[in-house]
Formats: sequence, C-alpha cells, structure tokens
Amino acid sequence: MTTIDHVSDDFSRLHRIFTFHLGVAVSLAWVTALYAALDAPWVRNIRPLVDPAGLGRVESTWSFLFVMPMVLTVAWLSVYFGREVLRRSQTLGNVAIEFAAAALVAFGLFYLSIDRAVAVLLIGG
Repeated sequence: MTTIDHVSDDFSRLHRIFTFHLGVAVSLAWVTALYAALDAPWVRNIRPLVDPAGLGRVESTWSFLFVMPMVLTVAWLSVYFGREVLRRSQTLGNVAIEFAAAALVAFGLFYLSIDRAVAVLLIGG
C-alpha cells in the first residue's frame, strides 16, 4: 500500500464519520429551531426581546431561528456532494487536522443555532 492509498483511505473514513455527525447536528439544529418556533413571539424585531442592549439591530423571528440551521444544511450538502472536490483541495498536510478544523467550525455553527433556539424558548415560555 502506498502513502497516497493510505491518505485516501483516511480521507474516506474521516469523510464518512464527519458527514454522519454533521448530518446529526443538522437534524438536531432543525428540530430545536422548529420546537422553539412553536413558542416564539413572531415579531419583526426579536432582537430587543432576546438582548435588550442590541436595540439597533433588526432581526425577524424567522431569520433569528432558521438562518443557522440553513447554513448547516448547506454545509452538510456541500460536504456530502462535494466529496471529490474536498479530496482534491486539501490545504493542510494532514487530513485529520483538516477534518478537525471543519468540525470546530461546524460545532460553532451548531452551538449558535441551539443557543438562539434556547433564547427564544426562554422568552417565549
């Protein structure tokens, strides 16, 4: 087995694991956002209800709840269907480090999605 085959096998294994876990995160983000939407005050400017110091920003309930799950969904679809593009566009020498960096970014987006849904649940309940 050559080094290229070994890296290719690592990429396939890590891609499969990352895609699965990102799919789970996307599902949880959507379920949480939809659940929060049941109790959400549907207003044009939800920001003052969530963060009284952020009076200048206007953000509707729709965008506040569903932007992050949409971004996660687009990321998941890009990773799922863009496997070969990702394989060819490696920037770091180690595949594991690249997937770890992608996982950190995905976790950050997932956290923001859940945090926003919980904020809406707290003001709605």
